[in-house]
Amino acid sequence: MATLATAVLTLTRFPLSSKSLFTHTLTLNHLLLPSLSPKTFYLYRRRPSFSCKGMATSTAASDTVTSPYGSWKSPITADIVSGASKRLGGTAVDGHGRLIWLESRPSEGGRGVLVLEPENSGSDPVDVTPKEFGVRSLAQEYGGGAFTVSGDFVFFVNYKDQRLYKQSLGSLDVPPAPLTPDYGGSLVSYADGILDSRFNRFISVREDRRESSLNPPTTIVSIALGSTDVQEPQVLVGGSDFYAFPRLDSKSERIAWIQWSHPNMPWDRSELWVGYISENGEIHKRICVAGGDPSLVESPTEPKWSPDGELFFITDRKNAFWNIHRWIESENKVEPVYTLDAEFARPLWIFGMNSYVFVQSHKQSSSIVCSYRRQGKSYLGIIHDLQSSTLTPLDIPFTDLDNITSGKECLYLEGASAVHPSSIAKVTLDDDKSEVVNFNIIWSSSPDSLKYSSYISKPELIEFPTEVPGQNAYAYFYPPTNPIYQANQGEKPPLLLKSHGGPTAETHGILNLSIQYWTSRGWAFADVNYGGSTGYGREYRERLLGQWGIVDVNDCCSCAKYLVASGKVDGERLCITGGSAGGYTTLASLAFRDTFKAGASLYGVGDLTLLSAETHKFESHYIDKLVGGEKELIERSPINHVDKFSCPIILFQGLEDKVVPPDQARKIYQAVKEKGVPVALVLYEGEQHGFRKAENIKFTLEQQMVFFARLIGHFNVADDITPIKIDNFDN
Repeated sequence: MATLATAVLTLTRFPLSSKSLFTHTLTLNHLLLPSLSPKTFYLYRRRPSFSCKGMATSTAASDTVTSPYGSWKSPITADIVSGASKRLGGTAVDGHGRLIWLESRPSEGGRGVLVLEPENSGSDPVDVTPKEFGVRSLAQEYGGGAFTVSGDFVFFVNYKDQRLYKQSLGSLDVPPAPLTPDYGGSLVSYADGILDSRFNRFISVREDRRESSLNPPTTIVSIALGSTDVQEPQVLVGGSDFYAFPRLDSKSERIAWIQWSHPNMPWDRSELWVGYISENGEIHKRICVAGGDPSLVESPTEPKWSPDGELFFITDRKNAFWNIHRWIESENKVEPVYTLDAEFARPLWIFGMNSYVFVQSHKQSSSIVCSYRRQGKSYLGIIHDLQSSTLTPLDIPFTDLDNITSGKECLYLEGASAVHPSSIAKVTLDDDKSEVVNFNIIWSSSPDSLKYSSYISKPELIEFPTEVPGQNAYAYFYPPTNPIYQANQGEKPPLLLKSHGGPTAETHGILNLSIQYWTSRGWAFADVNYGGSTGYGREYRERLLGQWGIVDVNDCCSCAKYLVASGKVDGERLCITGGSAGGYTTLASLAFRDTFKAGASLYGVGDLTLLSAETHKFESHYIDKLVGGEKELIERSPINHVDKFSCPIILFQGLEDKVVPPDQARKIYQAVKEKGVPVALVLYEGEQHGFRKAENIKFTLEQQMVFFARLIGHFNVADDITPIKIDNFDN
């Protein structure tokens, strides 16, 4: 690649930002900048410098600077955002009660590393995973459940070969030992495993792509641990399309699991089964506990055996919210533990979720500590006396909760809030397990975030009317916030509206520095939970069935119009962004509506027909339920309506993406370019569905902001960013 030695664009120093990626590997005009990864390709062209519409002026009386929205300078840089993008992959506790967590590090190319809590306070945490390993499962593409801790050993899936390994926590200098065969590549993946001490084996979900990558069989298998030679895993349970949550009782006499089959997704319909284990380790009898009655719509999830040997799980039967239930084995009957119009579970996109745990009070009575979500906020509660079942809320600073892990006389919570980024907190309850007596954050995805507290925009949960009379939808609105700057009198801020991925998912009102990057520079930001999102029950979740590309698009447009009508944003500077399914909503909004003036799609769907034909097994029938038949797929695919695109688009895409194939980005780019609409495309080598490398996260963020600033912003950015070439804009 050639290296451009001369300046391409001169920017007056004012702020800028970006958040989506799409590239196109052309044979011409590939110019590599020294500051970029040699594996990032994009279009680039010379352009003379341009000036800002309004320059900053200082107001001596208030010590604030008057400057156009979007042009404010902020200490929350793209480097800080990309460095703060560590992701949690789960928590566990070893035999000594020490916490172990999995973190994904953008600074190491997204490598997953297991980290051990130090023995003494004041000491540094210890990396468990050797540098030549990375912990990550590719099962069902989205993975999760990539490690299990039992006593002084950890079992984990290595990213490069997808083999299962065993490692001693007491002898970290001893290399991890493989437990599964080497198939000559990452052809077989494991996830969501548990140790079976009765038969000295490891039980796990397995996805086997040796014969087919489009329709690989998924089974529950056992892996022998006693032999010095690696043996082929043995299938324990098979026949269904998908499995999750294999869970043993304390005596390894019964095993519970979740299964489902096409065309359902696990949140549509699933089944909970229990198998009885014989003396030779085989399952000799099976019972369907929940989900087998065709007249009862439910999607059970998260089975777990109590210390007393009772089976608990979460399902959404009857009241259409995921609530905790129990199985009365003697009667083969299911009864609710506590009924509330709240979600006690999340959709099963990844393995290894843990929304509740059992705890013992000083009276030795069992209780359940659980998280639940109502109207955009998470709560921590405890269900005392599992017979009469009363729910007591526990007061904690987090307003968003993921997994709960039971520790030694404590709990570990994965959570966040409007002022806390993704974190792990150690929580201690009183003897009666009725209130929190200590709450201490021991890990943070962004430990330096408190330094920017005066720049943090707090989310406001808004409820706005949709196009369907009587139906409302929800969003988090973040106003521009910067203690140094104020806008020109009468000016309204530009809006960046985000459509979340999934689409069966939910956005959360937590401290996310990638959002604060925008708001601290003078942008308003809206994060929309359109109809079809989770967190509001099955009825809200199913608004999108057969309506993807309609309900989500309408709701995003309705939210933007609501904010304009409320006087919060500038109606002439409305931008939309989204990744994956959110990228589809972005493209569909730009093709089928005229609400937004520009958009950014990150690994977004442009061709629904192509996606339906080429996507991986887990989602291969998902589109059918969300959209419909061939006619609807064609009608709602933005690629088939490029004549309707009339505003600028920037696209970002990983070249190893198996969920949304890169050809979709290339086709959208080429079609929009041929139409004469301003467009740019960025392709990332080595990235899959979602960007994990710090340099790519940074580049995406910055280029997105520059793109919007140049085309619709009417301001210069404060950061020193060199923009890429925009086709049909840069001559």
